[in-house]
Amino acid sequence: MDNRTNTIAGWILAGFASALGLSIVGGMWLHSEAPEKPGYPIQGVEESSGDAGAAVEPIANRLAKADPAKGAEVFKKCQTCHTINQGGANGQGPNLYATVGEPIAKGKNGFAFSDALKGVGGTWTFEALDKWLTSPRKFANGTKMTFAGLSDPQDRANVIAYLNSQGSNLPLPKPEAAPAAADNGAAAANGAAPASEAAAEDNVTSSTNVTNQATPAPGAPSVDKQAAVEASKAGK
Repeated sequence: MDNRTNTIAGWILAGFASALGLSIVGGMWLHSEAPEKPGYPIQGVEESSGDAGAAVEPIANRLAKADPAKGAEVFKKCQTCHTINQGGANGQGPNLYATVGEPIAKGKNGFAFSDALKGVGGTWTFEALDKWLTSPRKFANGTKMTFAGLSDPQDRANVIAYLNSQGSNLPLPKPEAAPAAADNGAAAANGAAPASEAAAEDNVTSSTNVTNQATPAPGAPSVDKQAAVEASKAGK
């Protein structure tokens, strides 16, 4: 009996050991690493570039170098919801022909705009379109627009230039010049005098030199008298 019991116990222990081994091997075989970013990308939604704090050129400056043809390529992301041809039908979004310069959230053959966008008011200026394309949700909190926005500032300018060429054709704003105060601040930070101050110092220095050359020392004869004395001596 003892040998039989030991044999049975041994088989039971061997079975447990085999099951444990198979479980470990199976876990190692089926193990997969977690993805770097959870979820999956959605077409038409752009992720933030991470440069949210970086300075962005004014829209007027970006429009000056914008390319409507490149904007047409970027606009392909919008064609699932929008048409842009004259007289085109509204889809999930309104037809966008001649949008630049139009009142915000009005017209468009009766398209049902959200109350959030209606509450913004004003017109679709170049600046307003730039803000809208940066983040529709920030521009009009509660908008039905699900597009996250375009993170690239020049992409936005290219799209706006393309939109403007489709029925609006408004004159582009003049590029803004860099502020002189910023240049002076940069010069001061580098230990140099601002341009305006440097020019003033040069003028003062030049005036001082001229004065010193023209004014004789106290007690000395004037330039004309001194020349006459020297000429008289030479005649003798």
